[in-house]
Amino acid sequence: MSDESEQAWLAMPGHRLLRLEDEDYPPLLRRIPGPPEALYVAGDPGALWQPQIAIVGSRNPTAGGLDLARAFAAELSRSGFAITSGLASGIDATAHQAALDAGGVTIAVNGTGLDQVYPASSTALAGRIVAQGAMVSELPPGTGPQRFHFPTRNRIISGLSLGVLVVEAGINSGSLITARLAADQGREVFALPGSVHNPLARGCHRLIKQGARLVESTADILEELAPLARQLALDLREQLEGEQTPAATAAPLPEDPEYARLWKALGHDPVSIDRLSERSGLAAREVSSMLLLLELRGLIERLPGGRVARCRT
Repeated sequence: MSDESEQAWLAMPGHRLLRLEDEDYPPLLRRIPGPPEALYVAGDPGALWQPQIAIVGSRNPTAGGLDLARAFAAELSRSGFAITSGLASGIDATAHQAALDAGGVTIAVNGTGLDQVYPASSTALAGRIVAQGAMVSELPPGTGPQRFHFPTRNRIISGLSLGVLVVEAGINSGSLITARLAADQGREVFALPGSVHNPLARGCHRLIKQGARLVESTADILEELAPLARQLALDLREQLEGEQTPAATAAPLPEDPEYARLWKALGHDPVSIDRLSERSGLAAREVSSMLLLLELRGLIERLPGGRVARCRT
């Protein structure tokens, strides 16, 4: 694509170019080895600052694998995470769709320029993603699908995310590349176990043998993310205080009555999670996941003894 054509694409509503030196550039991605010098964005660039979990897997999954991808993506979305994936058919597309259906945010990392959708079967889904999240690529508009683009874009999927969940993957699956890159980047890797008779479970079993966290529920994922979550919270808090990013326009507290109830239950003094559960009437597991989102938004802080408190302003 010529410079004039690229400028024309960038002039369209909802299109943006984030350069590595820009303050809006997503902080976790900036820390990986060889981060993209620039990201083309279609949709809301503020979505890239939300806490993300990547969900990846086979392009030809089993029915059970699709059910698991759908369930995990929906529940993680309701816990306040954006779901990041690669728009491929199978597990990727299902995770995107489930996040959207749950009313959450999802981010697609493309292996083409953003003026194209690959595979074409994801065209309608791509439109929903742009409206309810963002599509990103390091490739300029006009770049078509090439085999070598997809392993390269996988480092962006993992680099944007606090962790990567592999749902189903064969031994030679590209999802294992994403998992390896995530480990190299210091991110958490999670894998769902499966039947020993299912060839699409073998990649997950290999990851577990290599040190990936075996996952049976979203609680297994949430409890592992604290270190990266705390760092992202610090970055986000600094950025929000500067009021220089699209993320700064978001409501500090999620517009959900349960979050309002939890916030009221927090009061102004340190409190334990069990006590919060009693005050709010919410299950302790719900409270834990909601507190993670509030921590990521810089609204609460963890204190010794397992207590939490509102951040002092």
